[in-house]
Amino acid sequence: MHEGHWAVVGMDSARRRLVLVPEIETDETPVDGWALVVEDRAMHALLRPSALLRRLATGTVWAEGAVWLPEDGSVLWSDIPNDRLLRWHPEQGANVHLEPAEFQNGHTLDLDGSVLACSHGRRRIERLLPDGSAEAIVDRWQGRRFNSPNDIVVASDGAIWFTDPPYGIVSDYEGHKAESEIGDNLVFRFDRATGELDAVTDWVEAPNGLAFSPDESILYVSDTSAAGLGTDAAGNRHIVAFDVVDGRRLANARVFYALDATDGVPDGFRVDALGNVWTSAWDGIHVVTADGRRLGRIPVPERTSNCVFGGRDRDRLFITASTSLYEIDVAVSGAVRPGRR
Repeated sequence: MHEGHWAVVGMDSARRRLVLVPEIETDETPVDGWALVVEDRAMHALLRPSALLRRLATGTVWAEGAVWLPEDGSVLWSDIPNDRLLRWHPEQGANVHLEPAEFQNGHTLDLDGSVLACSHGRRRIERLLPDGSAEAIVDRWQGRRFNSPNDIVVASDGAIWFTDPPYGIVSDYEGHKAESEIGDNLVFRFDRATGELDAVTDWVEAPNGLAFSPDESILYVSDTSAAGLGTDAAGNRHIVAFDVVDGRRLANARVFYALDATDGVPDGFRVDALGNVWTSAWDGIHVVTADGRRLGRIPVPERTSNCVFGGRDRDRLFITASTSLYEIDVAVSGAVRPGRR
């Protein structure tokens, strides 16, 4: 970042002060002093020997919800407190893509390649349209508004799975303060073919990130209740695994991977083609095997929120962390839906 390039981008109404952040800048230089942390030799096979962590852009308050856009080779991500979407392109650098954005958080690609988003502000799942507007996909369960949908995945059958914690309604910092109409924090499955919306589990205290195993037989859901829900600062800092039954129901809940207090919480994560889970933590990206064994860590110099596989061969990992967007080349591809290339 360069001194003198600061802009007023909004009002932090939760703290009653102006939010001052640097304008979005492109860096694309290796992070000084970066070194991979290896705890198992298998970690070496997942990263290229010449891999370096590079910062692509900086200037956000809390970067989140990255999605890779293969049509133009760019990354879209959120700066939630500043209510905007950002876009990075290898030739054009970083810029503001949409502002305001109604506090969008997680994003994913639909089966047709369009972008689906979790809107804290509108408390719904929505589709981004080319003109910058958004159309609602689903916004209520049993007649009650969602809390603030957080993360989202689309299964190979087209069903939308998403988490609904209260982070966007506990204050005005990442949404609009409001009371929960549902009175719980749930994970949902929306079947667009039938219009059925099912709450698939209430087992996770504060469901946040989610992702399927490569064959969609397991759904992973992170519980970040230790980060605070506005009422209880205790809680959990782990990822829960569920068996997926008939593509519709969840069973056999168990803690898959737990962080300690120094690691922070596992916010968002992705799964590679081998079934390894690449999860965010406060100290970087932890790489965990399908049996819950940590292979190592990609240190990131900021609190890390999420990641996504991208690039032509899905072998570049893009990482959102506090003020910045990072990338690193990896030696494994991100998982894709069964039967799709």
